Amino acid sequence: MQHGCRHRPPESSIVSTQLTELFDSNREWARRTEQREPGFFSKLLEQQTPQYLWIGCADSRVPANELVDLLPGELFVHRNVANVVAHSDLNALSVIQFAVEGLKVQHIIVVGHSSCGGVRAALNDLRLGLVDNWIRHVKDVRCKHEALLERVAPEQRLNALCELNVLEQARNVCDTTVVQDAWARGQEVVVHGWVYGLHNGLLEDLRITAAAAEQVAPAYRAALAGIITRYHAA
Repeated sequence: MQHGCRHRPPESSIVSTQLTELFDSNREWARRTEQREPGFFSKLLEQQTPQYLWIGCADSRVPANELVDLLPGELFVHRNVANVVAHSDLNALSVIQFAVEGLKVQHIIVVGHSSCGGVRAALNDLRLGLVDNWIRHVKDVRCKHEALLERVAPEQRLNALCELNVLEQARNVCDTTVVQDAWARGQEVVVHGWVYGLHNGLLEDLRITAAAAEQVAPAYRAALAGIITRYHAA
């Protein structure tokens, strides 16, 4: 599926106070989209039936739909700093419930990315302000896997923690009452954990894939073993 080149303002253009350049870009995008697929927006208005829920980082370099070449309406997205799924976060939990029970998505994908700034802050105890309280969730991941990380080469620790964070957040998704209840009633929901490489634009499956409650623990152990092997070998 080719979406065509995106219209961008000239590099020399000055950002306006009223952000007119963004409205101009929006009109051009809507024109090209409708020209490429007549009636696209009319059909989009009628229904939203995505198969996937993407839980990713808010980093502007990781645009969910574009990475997997999906159009609006094909991917339900939730993003926050460092792609965290906290058991007390009613925002994330509400998104998961709406996706599973309302939209009937079949796949929930937790996606981290290399060189994540939030993970870097957690790894190096950086103080950034209010967000430090949110990043505490990632620090918990660091503490849980501290012995493992100490055996990883210093230049590899950031990306190793990015992947470990994906594993923990994917497991948190599996442990939510929403997903547990869906599995209990026989609804098809598969949880995945992926990582995106900023350096090459490619997604990698970390192999923490679970479609039932009894699959969670073995999938987690296998994915963790894969990370240990990869980074210790490096």
